[in-house]
Amino acid sequence: MTKRDHLETSASKKLRGGYYTPAEICDFLCHWAIQKPNASVLEPSCGDGAFVHAIVDQLRQVGSDFENVKFIELDEGEAEKVRIKLHQLGVYHEESVEAADFFKSCKTFLSNKTLFDCIVGNPPFIRYQDFPDEQKDIAFSIMVRAGLKPSRLINAWIPFLIASTLLLKPGGRIGMVIPAELFQVNYAAHARLFLSEAFSKIFLITFRKLVFENVQQEVVLFLGEKNGSDSHGITVIETDDVSTLKAISLDRHLPDIKRINHSSDKWTQYFLSHKEIEVLRDVKKNLSIPISGECLEVDVGIVTGQNKFFLLNKTLVTTKNLECYTQKIIGKSNQLKGIRLSEQHFESLAESDANVFFLCVPNIPDDELSDELRAYLRYGEEQLFHRGYKCRNRKKWWIVPSLWTPDAFMLRQVHQYPKLVLNECNAANTDTLHRVKFKPGIDQKNFVASFLNSMTFAFSEVIGRSYGGGVLTFEPSEAESFPVPFASEIALDVDYIDNLVRKNNILSVLEYTDNLVLKGKFGFSNGQIATFRNIWLKLSERRMSRK
Repeated sequence: MTKRDHLETSASKKLRGGYYTPAEICDFLCHWAIQKPNASVLEPSCGDGAFVHAIVDQLRQVGSDFENVKFIELDEGEAEKVRIKLHQLGVYHEESVEAADFFKSCKTFLSNKTLFDCIVGNPPFIRYQDFPDEQKDIAFSIMVRAGLKPSRLINAWIPFLIASTLLLKPGGRIGMVIPAELFQVNYAAHARLFLSEAFSKIFLITFRKLVFENVQQEVVLFLGEKNGSDSHGITVIETDDVSTLKAISLDRHLPDIKRINHSSDKWTQYFLSHKEIEVLRDVKKNLSIPISGECLEVDVGIVTGQNKFFLLNKTLVTTKNLECYTQKIIGKSNQLKGIRLSEQHFESLAESDANVFFLCVPNIPDDELSDELRAYLRYGEEQLFHRGYKCRNRKKWWIVPSLWTPDAFMLRQVHQYPKLVLNECNAANTDTLHRVKFKPGIDQKNFVASFLNSMTFAFSEVIGRSYGGGVLTFEPSEAESFPVPFASEIALDVDYIDNLVRKNNILSVLEYTDNLVLKGKFGFSNGQIATFRNIWLKLSERRMSRK
């Protein structure tokens, strides 16, 4: 096992260790980045040399020599493979391959004012906790130099991209394989702002099919041109897979470049047209439309540490005589069919023997607990449930903290669309859902009903984050940032909407709420409403097609 294999997590190796960058990607990035003779070229994380052939070929195409090419690789064994590949290609500049930590090299380059015309590569994907301290410290110092604040959520590819940007000459070009997280994760927010200000033009190539076989990590190609121009723009180009890259002409997409928003906003918005982006920006400027966080607070659900032990069905509660130690709970989003959870709906779940009862043990001396409960606790210890990470860190492993019942539930992971569900039966919920507490004076029924509209759905797609399985996920802070056209004086028929949602007839719900709320109360035109609807459908269908 090489040092690289040892350092990288399995997710990291999927992108850099055992899964080599396809030749089509290497060729595409090098052809775009290396355009002029005698260009200085840097490959900052070359591994065993996936990019070597493409770099050499493109340098020969533009009539360059190899005096100003630098390959950097942390592992000496991999670096030697790069030297061998260069020899096989008739390039005998061994000094161009350096076995070193890229971040150390970057600091030296910056001190010597050594910059490059072209930088290409596929940086490592290493989580913070697996990032070696020595490398991390230097990488983070480079980020601070760039005006960024590193966090414990950060991944190694971000400082690689930032450091490479600092090493690029004015007029230079960068082409890199980057996780699609760049578009949407909060920990990349400041990086997005930095990149939007550093590059005059950014092209992002996305793939409808996963690039790395048997790997769920979605990647994009980041192509940036750093020429110091006042005109900044970004465009997203979708293609099927790496075999279709040759058909892409970036010049043809120049009219599609959108004015870049110099903020930390997510870049999912750039999948949209100019008109669609402007419609969303206009809404954000409209102070009459409340943001969800002005009306409610969102918190994560209960983390039991062992749902198999703490979540019980009615049969088990009865046979074990645990009725006086249980609390109603919702543990799965599919248990919430409508936008109301009434006593009757909960009773139907209980009668179906769903696990909707939570073992809620009082914090009293053990000898005051019932014999039946003590027997069940012993069973849990026999099954080693008490040794789980969350349980073993509690004073009493069977007492779960932060137990409170919310006013409503919010889906944390969404397939088709987001929704709130009124908690009318005093149930708790696990962390598969978010807990919602409304602020005083808010008409809860109207808010939950108003939440189902085309505008909020459109924003959910650019606020949330999606992964390889097509699921849209919201953190509590994201769930508090939805524009929701809510007004207490609008009397919406909650029972009518609940019935339609249970029948999975969401389009009829939108026709109803859009007409009464978006058009009737807030004055949006039919054209604007249609744009909101199209944004939601476009982005949700794109997301779900990646299942």
